[in-house]
Amino acid sequence: MTKKKKPQKEKGASSREKGSSSQKKTYKGTIEITRSGMAFVIVEGQEKDVLVRQKNLNTALDGDEVNVDVIKPAKNQGRMEGVITAITKRKKTEFTGTLQVNKGFAFLIPDKGIFMPDIYIPANEVKDMKSGDKAVVRIVQWGEKTRKPVGEIVELLDASDTNDLAMKEILIEAGFPLSFPADVMQELQAVKEDISSDEVKKRKDFRKTLTFTIDPVDAKDFDDALSVKKTRGGWYEIGVHIADVSHYVLPDTALDKEADKRATSVYLPDRVLPMLPEKISNELCSLRPHEDKLTFSAVFKINEQGEIREQWIGRTVIHSDHRFTYEEVQEIIEKGDGPYKDELLLLNTIAQTMRKTRIQHGAINFSSQEVRFQLDEHAKPIGIMIKESKEAHQLIEEFMLLANRKVAEYVYNIRIGNNQQVPFPYRTHDTPDEEKLKVFSGFANKFGHKLDLSNPEALANSFNAMLQMAKGKPEQHVLETLGIRTMAKAVYQTEDIGHYGLGFDHYCHFTSPIRRYPDVLVHRVVAQCLANDIHADKRMDAMCKHSSEMERKAMEAERAGNKYKQVEYMQQFLGETFDGVVSGVAHFGFWVETVDTKCEGLVSLQSMMTKDDFKYDENEYSLIGMNTGRKVRIGDKVKVQVAAANLVKRQLDYELIEDEDADFPPQGRVVRGRGGEAPRSRRDQDTDFNRSPRGKRQPSERSGGPAKGKPAKGDRSATDKKKSSSAKKGGGASRKKA
Repeated sequence: MTKKKKPQKEKGASSREKGSSSQKKTYKGTIEITRSGMAFVIVEGQEKDVLVRQKNLNTALDGDEVNVDVIKPAKNQGRMEGVITAITKRKKTEFTGTLQVNKGFAFLIPDKGIFMPDIYIPANEVKDMKSGDKAVVRIVQWGEKTRKPVGEIVELLDASDTNDLAMKEILIEAGFPLSFPADVMQELQAVKEDISSDEVKKRKDFRKTLTFTIDPVDAKDFDDALSVKKTRGGWYEIGVHIADVSHYVLPDTALDKEADKRATSVYLPDRVLPMLPEKISNELCSLRPHEDKLTFSAVFKINEQGEIREQWIGRTVIHSDHRFTYEEVQEIIEKGDGPYKDELLLLNTIAQTMRKTRIQHGAINFSSQEVRFQLDEHAKPIGIMIKESKEAHQLIEEFMLLANRKVAEYVYNIRIGNNQQVPFPYRTHDTPDEEKLKVFSGFANKFGHKLDLSNPEALANSFNAMLQMAKGKPEQHVLETLGIRTMAKAVYQTEDIGHYGLGFDHYCHFTSPIRRYPDVLVHRVVAQCLANDIHADKRMDAMCKHSSEMERKAMEAERAGNKYKQVEYMQQFLGETFDGVVSGVAHFGFWVETVDTKCEGLVSLQSMMTKDDFKYDENEYSLIGMNTGRKVRIGDKVKVQVAAANLVKRQLDYELIEDEDADFPPQGRVVRGRGGEAPRSRRDQDTDFNRSPRGKRQPSERSGGPAKGKPAKGDRSATDKKKSSSAKKGGGASRKKA
C-alpha cells in the first residue's frame, strides 16, 4: 500500500468570501445549538465557529447543515457572528415529546434537552388524543411566515413501556424514521417474488455447487454465502455470493429513495431498524437454505496458499445447502468433525493464510472485544456477554475482504471518456494525522515501544509489532485504545486513496447491500461495467458524503442504545464497588470501564476535589494532582463505587475508591459469552477504524454541575472550543453485520 494522504483544501467558504473585504462572507457548515439557545456553526477548515444568536437562527435546528452570512467580523480573538440564510439539509424532521391537546388543535412539547419550539398539530391530526400522551411528530411545514412548525402525528408511543420508548427516542434523535412511508410499502407490493426462467438464463447457475451461509444464531437477513468446488491440480473454485438487492431495488423508485435516505440499518441491543423493509431484507433477498436466490458474486480459482489464479465477477443464482451458525463452524474447526467438515476446514486454512499475508503486508491488527447484553422477555438486561472474534468469524471476514478488494480493483481499472475513472463509492481510510501520531509515539515510547514514522508502511509494521509486544502487559489496553484514536475515520468517497488500516490500495463495500446503501450503489456500477453500459452518476459524491454521515449517526444511536442498557444494568449495583480501568481522560474528569461488566462511567473532578486539585495534561493523556503529584491516565487500574445511574440522561457516575492494591478478583456478576457470534462489523473489519472516543459529557451535563473554573456548554470561549469539539466527536458501537 503506497498511497499518500492528499493535502486538504480549506473548505466551507463560498466564492462570496473572495475579493474585497467589504463583501459579505458566506460559509457552509453544521449548526450546534446549546441549551441556552446560543448556536455555533462549525465550518470545516475554519479555526473558529461562527456565533449565531437565537433571533438569527431562522428555523435552523441542532445538527442541520446551513449557510451562514457573517454580519460581524471577529474582534480581539473572538468569534465571527452570523445569520442563517439557508438550511441545506435537516438533520431530522421527526421529534418525540408530550402532547398538549386543546379544542381543535394540539401542540407537541419536545422532550427536554432539545432546543426547538413547540410543534403545532392541526385539528385533522388530533384524533382520540389526550394531554400527556407521548408521540412522534413529523414537521411538514415551517417557513419564514410560520412562527411555529406545523406537524403531523407519526406514532403514539406507549409511555408505560420505558424501554421501547427509550429505543425509539434514540432512533428519532439520530434522525432515523421509525416506519416506512406509504408509497414505499405500496410499491413493495408490486415487487415480483418469483424467479423467472428468463432471469435464470441471464445468470451463471451455481445451484448444483455446494453452498452455505455462516451467520449469528439470531440472524434473519442472510446476505452472503460461500460456495466450494474442488478443481484439478490443487485448485479450488471459491464463490462469494451476495444477495442481489439491486435486482429488486431499482434506481429512483420510492424504495430506492428511502434506502438512500436511511443509508444503513441501525442495530440497537433489542432491535434492528432496517434500511429496507423486511419483505426485502428477511425474505426476498435473504439467502435462506433450500431456496433458489438471486445473487451477485465474486468467484475465485484459489489454492491452499491463498494464491489466486483466476477471478470472475457477475450475476448468479444459488441454492444454499446449509445454514451454519458461528458456534457450529467454530466447533467443527476445533474438533475436526461435523457437516461439510472438509470444505469448512479448507476454507479456514485459506482464510488464515490470507489473514497472515494481509497483516504482513501492512494491515493493522487491532484486537477487539464486543459487549452484548443478555435480555429477558421485557428487554431488561440480566447479563453481559463478551464476544470475541474466533476463527469462524475470521473465515467469513477474510473472504468478504477479498471480494470487496477485488471488486474495487476491477472498477478502478476501467476508464470512460477522456480516460476518466468511473464514479464509484470506494471505502477509503486515510493515513493517521501526523500531530496525533507524534504525541502517541512519544507516549508509547515511555513503555519501550518505538514507532517508525518515516512512511505509512513502516508505521503499520511498527504499529503491529507494538500491539503484539504489548499483549498481556499492563499497557496493552491503553495502547490499543489510544492507537485507535490516532487513526482516521473510514469514509465513502469517489477519490480512491486506498484503505490504510487494511493495507489495500483499492477497497469498497460489496458484501452487505441489505443493510448498507453504498453496497447497492457498488452493485449497480459493477453491473454497468460488466454490460459496458456505464452511466456516470453526477450525484455519487453527494451520496458518498450522505452515506458516511448516516453511518456516523447510526453509530451514535447504537452507542446510545448500549449506554442505556449499561445504565439500566448497573442500577442494581448502586453503592457497590467494582474494579475498573481508566478508559478516557478529559479536563473535567475521567472515565472508568468496569472489568467484569464492561460498563463505563464518569468520575468527575468535582467528586475528587477533597482529595486534590487536578490538572489535565493533553500530551500525557492524564490528570495530574497539583498537591500530591498523583497521575490518572488511560489504562490505570482503579476501584470505583457506583454513585448514580441516570436512565433518562443515559449516564453512569462513579466515585473513586482509594485502593492501590486492586487485584481484580472475579465478581461473578457478568454472564460471559463463550465465543458466540462476532459483531457483524467484523465481516469486513474496517468499521473498527471508526471506533472513536465515547461522546464525552460536557461539564454541565454530568451530575453535580460544571467543574470548578470550567464554563458550561453555551458559554464556550475561543480557548476551550478545541476541547469541546474533540469531545463531541463520539465514537461508535459496532455493527451487527457487515
